[in-house]
Amino acid sequence: MHAPVLVLRDSLKRESGRKVHHANIQAAKAVADIIRTTLGPRSMLKMLLDASGGIVVTNDGNAILRELDLAHPAAKSMIELSRTQDEEVGDGTTSVIVLGGEMLHVAEAFIEKNYHPTVICRAYSKALEDAIAVIDKIAMSIDVNDRPTMLGLVKSCIGTKFTSQFGDLIADLAIDATSIVGVDLGQGLREVDIKKYIKVEKVPGGQLEDSKVLKGVMFNKDVVAPGKMKRKIVNPRVILLDCPVEYKKGENQTNAELVREEDWEVLLKMEEEYIENMCAQILKLKPDLVITEKGLSDLACHYLSKAGVSAIRRLRKTDNNRIAKACGATVVNRPDELQESDVGTGAGLFEVKKIGDEFFAFIVDCKDPKACTVLLRGASKDLLNEVERNLQDAMSVARNILKNPKLLPGGGATELTVSAALKQKSSSIEGIEKWPYEAAAIAFEAIPRTLAQNCGVNVIRTMTALQGKHANGENAWIGIDGNTGEITDMKERKVNIVVSGPVAMIN
Repeated sequence: MHAPVLVLRDSLKRESGRKVHHANIQAAKAVADIIRTTLGPRSMLKMLLDASGGIVVTNDGNAILRELDLAHPAAKSMIELSRTQDEEVGDGTTSVIVLGGEMLHVAEAFIEKNYHPTVICRAYSKALEDAIAVIDKIAMSIDVNDRPTMLGLVKSCIGTKFTSQFGDLIADLAIDATSIVGVDLGQGLREVDIKKYIKVEKVPGGQLEDSKVLKGVMFNKDVVAPGKMKRKIVNPRVILLDCPVEYKKGENQTNAELVREEDWEVLLKMEEEYIENMCAQILKLKPDLVITEKGLSDLACHYLSKAGVSAIRRLRKTDNNRIAKACGATVVNRPDELQESDVGTGAGLFEVKKIGDEFFAFIVDCKDPKACTVLLRGASKDLLNEVERNLQDAMSVARNILKNPKLLPGGGATELTVSAALKQKSSSIEGIEKWPYEAAAIAFEAIPRTLAQNCGVNVIRTMTALQGKHANGENAWIGIDGNTGEITDMKERKVNIVVSGPVAMIN
C-alpha cells in the first residue's frame, strides 16, 4: 500500500459539508444581532474603542462593523456587504445586514432537510426579480426641484440618526451641497460626485448651528509670507499650478566641479534667472493669487510679493481640483504654457481667517461653482465625526434622488408589501424551489419586526395586524411608526425611502 499523500499541513483543519454551512449561518446571524438594535428612529448608539484607542460613538451600521476585528470568513463577507452598500448607495447599511442575516437564518431549515445550496440560491434569485418588479410597481415619482419634498425626503433618512434632534440643519446642508456640485450630462441624466467635489471640513468649537455650505472652497493653509502678501482680495484672478516654483533639482545625485570662483557666481545667477523667468511668465497674466501643489522658493516668494501677488504652496491635489471647479481655473503643469483661459476669474473673494488656533484660506462667493466645502462646527471631535457620517448619508440620499427620482414607503411598509406579493406568487411556483421562495418572502418581515422590537411594542400583535392589512392588499403604504410603534399610513407621516437602482435604500 502507498503512504497517504499529505497536501495540507498537519496543523491545518479542513471542514466541509453541512457543518460549515451551519457555522457560516451562525456567524452571519451573530453579525446581524450586533447591529440589530441600531435600526430605526429608536435605535441605540454604540460606543466603540477604535484601533488607535479613540472612541467612536455611532449608530451607523457600516461605521460599527468597520471597527470589528473578525476572524470568520462568512462574518467578514457580511461586513463587506455593508461596506458595498455604503459605497454604492450611502445609506441602509444596517438594514442590509439585518436582511442578509434573516435570509441565511430561514435557509438553515432547508440545509437540514438536505436541500442543495444551488436550489436555495435559485429560489432566492427568482424572489429578487419578483421583489424588484413589485417595488417598481409601488414606487412613486417626485419632482426634484420641489425643495420642501426633497427636504422631507432627506429628513426621513436622517430621522434614524443622531443628528435628527437638530431638525432641518443637516438636510439643508446636504441638499445645498449636492445641488451645487450636480452636473447635467444631457438626456435627463445628472451626475453628482460627492466624493471628489464636496469637502467636509470639521472645525471644533462654536455651535452646530454655525455649520454652513460655502459657495466655494476652504482649506487649512495660510499665504507663504503673511507680512508681505495680502490676506484678503476681492474678485481675485487665480492661477493654479502643479509644478514647483523653484530651481529644478537633479533627478539623482548630481556633482558639479567648479575650477574658478566666478563660475560659482555664474551658477547662482543662472538659478536666480531661471526662477525670475518663471515668475515673469506667471506675472504676465496679472494674477492676484498663485496656488501650487509643490514647493515655492524664497526668491519666487520675493518676486511674487513684490508684484503684489499672494501665494500658497504645497496644497493637496484634491483641494487644487476643487478650487479649479469652483472658480473656473485650469490646473497648469508648466508656467510657460499659461494662457488667459487658464486663469480663474469666477471667485468673488479670497480671504484668510483664523478659526481657533489655525489659519484657513477661503475662496468663496464663486459664480456658478461646481465644487463646495461644508464647514461643520461643533463642541467636540466625537460629535463632529458622527455629524459628518450622518451628513455623508444625507448627501448620498440627495444624490440618489437626483439620479433616480422615485420613492417607496418607509417604516417597513415596502418590505411587507414585497413579502405579501411573494407569498401570493409562491403558490404558483412548481417543484422544490417553492419552499425556499416562500421562506425569502418571510425573511423580508425582519425589517418591520426589528423596528417593532426597537420601539418596545408587542411584536407579535403588531406584526399580525400588519400582515393582515397587507395580505388583503388594502394599502401598500401601511407600516410602523418608528417612534411610537403604532401602525400608520406612511404617506401621511412622510416616511420614505429612495429607490436606488435595483437596491432599495431602507430606513
